[in-house]
Amino acid sequence: MAFPKHLCPTSPHPMGLEITHARGSILYTQDGKAYLDFISGIGVANIGHTHPAVVAAIQAQAERHLHVMVYGEYLQASQTALAEKLSAVLPAPLSCVYFTNSGTEATEGALKLAKKFTRRRRLVSFDGSFHGDTHGACSVTGREMYRTPFEPLLPDVTFLPFNQVEALREIDESVAAVIAEPIQGEGGMRVPDAAFLPALRARCRAVGALLILDEAQTGFGRTGRLFAMSHWDVVPDIITLAKALGGGMPLGAFVASPRLMKTLSRDPPLSHVTTFGGHPVCCAAGLASLNVILKTRLSTRAARMGARLMSALRAIAQTTPAIVEIRGLGMMIGLELADAKQAERLVKRARARGLILGWTLHSDRTIRIAPPLTLSNAEMDQGIDTIHAALKR
Repeated sequence: MAFPKHLCPTSPHPMGLEITHARGSILYTQDGKAYLDFISGIGVANIGHTHPAVVAAIQAQAERHLHVMVYGEYLQASQTALAEKLSAVLPAPLSCVYFTNSGTEATEGALKLAKKFTRRRRLVSFDGSFHGDTHGACSVTGREMYRTPFEPLLPDVTFLPFNQVEALREIDESVAAVIAEPIQGEGGMRVPDAAFLPALRARCRAVGALLILDEAQTGFGRTGRLFAMSHWDVVPDIITLAKALGGGMPLGAFVASPRLMKTLSRDPPLSHVTTFGGHPVCCAAGLASLNVILKTRLSTRAARMGARLMSALRAIAQTTPAIVEIRGLGMMIGLELADAKQAERLVKRARARGLILGWTLHSDRTIRIAPPLTLSNAEMDQGIDTIHAALKR
């Protein structure tokens, strides 16, 4: 079997399901089984798998042209159209887009931009955060066990406790940027209190540090708003996007004001370049996906369906002592169990019953529940019933 022999292993126990095709919320495997997907490829399939509008956009762009030149040199219609649409739905002054291949590359670009613009070197992040796996992104990811094997990483990085306003006093005039997730996904679906993000915004503004909000997981309707930052009425200096941005294709971006972004075109020019970032096929897919999200009001639907899902899970929790806490916003929900063994058993038992669940990277007790935002009522009921049955055992 080629899978374990020729693909680099990053997990000692991969699921190993051989997917033949996927539609909506369902994954189909070679042995004829159908699985209800409750993790959406870790927040990628917000509009469901293999959406017809995205497939059509990919086919149309592939017939026009594929890669023709490195980023930013030729005018490519799909890039321009998606950048224009993103600028229209993001709050001012976030109107200048740099496309990347992934979320971790968006983090790298945002950090470089912040350091070059401010001419400062110190960075601040938060315990439990996750911003990617490349060298710089790993440097600002807030779990030591994932940083230590690769040290030395970037110098002058400080980690503060997440959701503690008093800790923000550590941010001073030496800081180039503070990077934070509006909701910590890999940290266990941790939602901050109402005061935290506004206080962080105010502190950064007071000391001249740039605020980077990482919406790779929370963006594009996942939390019941198009972007999670709007729950707290906070606008960052730079926002990073990925996962659902591409509609299933590899695409990321960092977005800032034109004033900030001009920094990358001078002293020296070409301060940040990419060959495949903003690939025209990926941008065509991303534009089609964003249009679906807006046209079908998936953000509103996520808020409604998420509230129903949370209510059902809380009802289960009343009869299941294994559940410690349920938290989240919209269709981004964490189900915390008493210990890691119970979480592992739940994931395995649910999979045996045809439901895909998983835990978060930094919290092996927290089950990730993040279905496609197009999930039907019947599919939601099926997922809830499966979780309940798996917990009963």
